[in-house]
Amino acid sequence: MIRSEPDMPPPAQDRLRVLIVDDSESQRQLLASVLCRMDLDVTMVADAAQALFLCMTDEGADIGMILSDWQMPGMDGPDFCRAFRQLARDNYAYFILMTSETDRTKKAIGLEAGADDFVTRPLDLTELRARINTGRRILDMQEALLHRNHEVHTTLRDLTTLHDAMDRDLAEARKLQMAFIPDRNHRFQGSDLSLRLVTSGQIGGDLVGYFPISDTRIGLYSIDVSGHGVASALLTGRLAALFSWNSRRANIAFRSNGRDVYNPEVVMERLNSFMLSEMESDIYFTAVLAYVDTVTGQVIFCQAGHPHPLIRRADRTVEQVGDGGPPVGLLPGLAFDCTTVQLNPGDAFLTYSDGLTECADTWGDMLEEEGLMNLLSAIPDGAEAAVDSIEAALRNHSGINDFEDDISMLLFRYETASASKRGLAAR
Repeated sequence: MIRSEPDMPPPAQDRLRVLIVDDSESQRQLLASVLCRMDLDVTMVADAAQALFLCMTDEGADIGMILSDWQMPGMDGPDFCRAFRQLARDNYAYFILMTSETDRTKKAIGLEAGADDFVTRPLDLTELRARINTGRRILDMQEALLHRNHEVHTTLRDLTTLHDAMDRDLAEARKLQMAFIPDRNHRFQGSDLSLRLVTSGQIGGDLVGYFPISDTRIGLYSIDVSGHGVASALLTGRLAALFSWNSRRANIAFRSNGRDVYNPEVVMERLNSFMLSEMESDIYFTAVLAYVDTVTGQVIFCQAGHPHPLIRRADRTVEQVGDGGPPVGLLPGLAFDCTTVQLNPGDAFLTYSDGLTECADTWGDMLEEEGLMNLLSAIPDGAEAAVDSIEAALRNHSGINDFEDDISMLLFRYETASASKRGLAAR
């Protein structure tokens, strides 16, 4: 029988239905009277063929227990049991063989055929009741298990549906998060800027970007929010709004007149106050905020708990710069410092999250700062090609492993406008 709702367990029955299979009418009547007094629903047939046919129909689908004689004309009890067990049924039926056999070998045949228990003839009614009650307890446990399994199946199905919906939402959230980042590649007065963000999951807590300060100055920021997942991603969205490209009045780096900017260390102090006063959360972040003069090559930056920026000079030597500093959002009243460095034509300034230096290979060995500096010394000159090269090297280092942390970096390659024009003319 096929249920109309395959994912539903068999409905609980008020009374257990028992099928008596015996070629002796008197024995059938005796058994029926005993079972009826036990509040059981009784059905009787005279031979195994009738019993098997009944069990194959919808009428016999709810039979929960069978009492079958061993010796019957045609198909005997073990053969009937074996054929019954091969039927496709939704519920289990407890099978008791009635026999005068005392030989253990004979009983083993019945067990191998699928019988659950035996009752010895001549029948002892006390023993019969005990055997039937044992079967009822087992069937009750089996029914309870079926319903528990159904609950588990339903819960898993609901969780799968919820997980799929969350995956779709996270995929959309990732698209929105990527929209926080300006164009990945930009050109300023002959200099090149390239950004890269690779999340370790659907969404991440890293953020890189830039915003114009004036015709000759640009602000660069690299941020790594603590933790992973939705909370971190939401904070990156809020921080992206605070470093708005389109609205100077919304940008936390600008003074109220919309023209002048606060020094980078003051911006970090403002962000620290914002985190502690308006964000009721234990989340904090590390960051580098840099102002670059695209004419002179001067870079003023504040490092707040973020990895030290690196400078790749035109001669391919690599320098580590910055004084460290505390993360943003941990403690009130923190002081942040500023560092000034000078870029010469052909130099590149790289700021990045610790996902780069902590990128591990198959053996668990991290790239670390020395490895990143070695990579930086060998990268191509162009900003986009350099970032592509670093990402490819990181993927090669991690091997078959996925990135365990978000990967973000920002590389600014300084070139004066006049030098850029001379390079174009030479080509």
